[in-house]
Amino acid sequence: MKRLAILGSTGSIGCQTLEVVRAFPRDLQVVGLGAGNNLDLLARQIQEFRPHLVSCASAPARGLVPIPSECRWASAEEMATHPDVDLVVMATVGRAGLAPTLAAIAAHKPIALANKEVLVMAGEVISQEAQRQSAPLLPIDSEASAIWQCLRGEGQEVRRIMLTASGGAFRGRSPQELERVTPQEALQHPTWKMGKKVTVDSATLMNKAFEVMEIHWLFGVPWERIQVVIHPQSIIHSLVEFADGSVKAQLSPPDMHLPIQHALFYPERRTNLSLPRFDPLASSPLTFEPLVPERYPCFTLALEAAKRGGAWPAVLAAADEVAVDLFLTGRMGFLDIYRLVAKVLERHKPVENPSLDDLLAADAWARETAFAGVR
Repeated sequence: MKRLAILGSTGSIGCQTLEVVRAFPRDLQVVGLGAGNNLDLLARQIQEFRPHLVSCASAPARGLVPIPSECRWASAEEMATHPDVDLVVMATVGRAGLAPTLAAIAAHKPIALANKEVLVMAGEVISQEAQRQSAPLLPIDSEASAIWQCLRGEGQEVRRIMLTASGGAFRGRSPQELERVTPQEALQHPTWKMGKKVTVDSATLMNKAFEVMEIHWLFGVPWERIQVVIHPQSIIHSLVEFADGSVKAQLSPPDMHLPIQHALFYPERRTNLSLPRFDPLASSPLTFEPLVPERYPCFTLALEAAKRGGAWPAVLAAADEVAVDLFLTGRMGFLDIYRLVAKVLERHKPVENPSLDDLLAADAWARETAFAGVR
């Protein structure tokens, strides 16, 4: 029995993780649930899975969520380090995952990582600490999981990694059309069902730039060896080319249950008949297109910040989180996401060799600056 702490249990990845748990009741046990503000769903999850520990981002919410007598409230950091936890599932969004990720690493806990923003914000710190503490980072993100699976059993040098991108909800639309799109349109992803933040980031391709950073830090691949190609069908999740020119790819329908299950049971593979299977005879043709940078200015902007290093990526991630929220709540347009993030980055004053406190300060400054930019 593997005992799980699931942080971000009420989000898209958290809910799908619990669906995998339901499929393996004799193998997986939930001992901790952590959520943000979806208190009704958290209460239902508590009643079903009867965890020992519960965490909520809003402290006053504790009085609104009934918990069984065998359950108690805990901080996200306490849950991530508790001795009863065998695996921490980091399914939060944004900076909320940073502190508990570092706490879990310090406690030598394996982490099934879906929150790529923690690697965007503090990739160097996270990767170095995970290696020093021998705390495995098991990627849940579909592209990172695909690369992880392709690399298993390989000792050869990686020549190139090819990340695939669907192109998001607005692939092929002109800038004039993008000025008028609504949040409802942006949330209609053509192939994936995801949370709101990542769906909008997929439309701007900011999410793909975050994945480039994630791959860079998880696998130690230089920037110039990571390529992004548009693959509208979202069947091939990534490809790895080795020194001899051989290429391995991981294929499956666009469904997050498979990479989640792979991380939960690693190094084993388990049969789960409820998961969709790839049928090459029934599949539409698999096609590829070049990424046209002019159509996705957020992608280029983000990679420039990533390569600068320091606190630039932390500023980027924080400004993007604010900008996406402002778009989703109707306070600015879709193309204003790029404009606002670019404006915040222009005002950033770099810090040499930033500490974790410096990164957190840069995150707080970027959020305040982004909000001030629309007042």
